[in-house]
Amino acid sequence: MTLPLILAAFIGTISFSYLFNVPKRYLVTAGIIGTVGMITYSLLSIYIAGSIAVFFSTAAIAFLSRTISVKKKAPEIIFLISGIFPLIPGADIYWTAHYVVSSSLPQALSSGRSALAICLSIVLGITIIHEIPQVFFSSIMNHAKN
Repeated sequence: MTLPLILAAFIGTISFSYLFNVPKRYLVTAGIIGTVGMITYSLLSIYIAGSIAVFFSTAAIAFLSRTISVKKKAPEIIFLISGIFPLIPGADIYWTAHYVVSSSLPQALSSGRSALAICLSIVLGITIIHEIPQVFFSSIMNHAKN
């Protein structure tokens, strides 16, 4: 894992957040959450398959988003959507479309399967963390204040 990767995740998350009108007071927090997710993914992808690393990274992002939203009294979606931005399989989706247009169906299927696996990992990571009751996150913040 390198400093350029960390900076790219931070700047990319902040830029995406700004583009989608996230309030300016939350931009740095959203950038940090996106960076933590990318660092988690980078470290885990060394040892486990890409889509599983994406699942755990998304779970970390969702957990942080829920916790920080309680602390900052802000909607969780601000941090969640911004945070998962670096994990979105844009290149796989692009190559899938490219291979379909180029009539390279075996390559399109391979690239499309990879993009679908990553998207499903993101959805599953968010869903599992959202099954934790909100009271849990409120109690974490109450303990942190004491």
